[in-house]
Amino acid sequence: MSYVIRLEPKMESNKLFHLDTNIHNWYRFVLSFPPHLVKNYLNKFNASKDTLVLDPFCGTGTTLVECKKNGIPSIGFEANPMALLSSQVKINWMIEPDEIIEIAKNIEKKASSKIQKHKGNYLKLTHEQEKLLIKNSISPLPLHKALMLLEVINEYKENKNYNHLRLAFAKQLVNSYSNLHFGPEVGVARKKKDDVDVVDLWLREVVSIAKDIALFKEKENTYGEVFFADSRNVNLNGKVDIVFTSPPYPNEKDYTRTTRLESVILGYINNKEDLRKYKKNLLRSNTRNIYVSDNDEKYVKNNKRIMNLAKKIENKRIELGKTSGFERYYYRVVELYFGGIYRHLISLKEYLNHNAYLAYVVGDQASYFQILINTGSILAEIAEDIGYKVDTIDVFRTRLSTTSGKYLNEEVVVLRNS
Repeated sequence: MSYVIRLEPKMESNKLFHLDTNIHNWYRFVLSFPPHLVKNYLNKFNASKDTLVLDPFCGTGTTLVECKKNGIPSIGFEANPMALLSSQVKINWMIEPDEIIEIAKNIEKKASSKIQKHKGNYLKLTHEQEKLLIKNSISPLPLHKALMLLEVINEYKENKNYNHLRLAFAKQLVNSYSNLHFGPEVGVARKKKDDVDVVDLWLREVVSIAKDIALFKEKENTYGEVFFADSRNVNLNGKVDIVFTSPPYPNEKDYTRTTRLESVILGYINNKEDLRKYKKNLLRSNTRNIYVSDNDEKYVKNNKRIMNLAKKIENKRIELGKTSGFERYYYRVVELYFGGIYRHLISLKEYLNHNAYLAYVVGDQASYFQILINTGSILAEIAEDIGYKVDTIDVFRTRLSTTSGKYLNEEVVVLRNS
């Protein structure tokens, strides 16, 4: 069927990859792959200005940024509104660096004056918004200052720099203003930030963005576009030559929690119904985004390997006497996740040129009672069933599982459209 190539030696899960430009640091997010991996495969697939690259799970735009830096046209799909904003901004280099800095300085002056002159109670979130956040995500005074700064930024909604200004705000909100920390899961730090120089930190971030854009202005006209879309239902107005992407892995990480604070404060999510609406557009990768109406498992009901894996997980739950609501859904995640992958791959096929390359960065998992899920090889099996050719399964790194204490592979599954 396929063969395995090891690209890099084994490394621990917290090993950091050097990012070759600050342009990838505009916004914090859990990246599934480093930029150099994208570049290596773009070279391997002979990507050029005459090819079109698609990232159907584009997150904050790592693939699209690499494409744009190298003059390669690209398209992305993303269903998380905060990640969508990040990826859209990160490939928009049409702004003038001096202009955005000048606007930011004007906002800085107005916001600083507004904060100093404010009398009375601190600005707060609504009760519905607060219920969406981890308790103590941000202290009262930094939140108050951030909301006042955002009020001034929002006066520039019609300005072409508006989303760049907001993305700088989102990054500083999480990294500098909040009490959040990020490990295997998002949580609240023990030491809370009672006060922060909100406006100055934001201004510095805008200046950093402007400097990054100045480095790549000559590539500003390279086509790149990101669409709000459910990648299980691909719809394009043309043909794609290369796919490079990393879908969520099947585990218990709720990826929406990593962007919850900024999503709420920027107004993308105001209540539980808003959250539910956009979660329904996501690939089912954890128990927190499974719904009664879900039926993606129908696409893989005849796949014995997936059905046996789901059964093994459910039998283990029964054996261990686990009865929580989340644990009862573990086997459903496996069925729905791979059903969603099947649905994605089959809907994508008609939009691929003959012999198009596809590369999926995925990781083995052991989140459910330490039962191993070989994500890459199962994805390859599904692809073969649909009619794709499996080229290689390349191991690009290993990481230490927080649940089993064992090393698990992260792989690049390379397919061809036959």
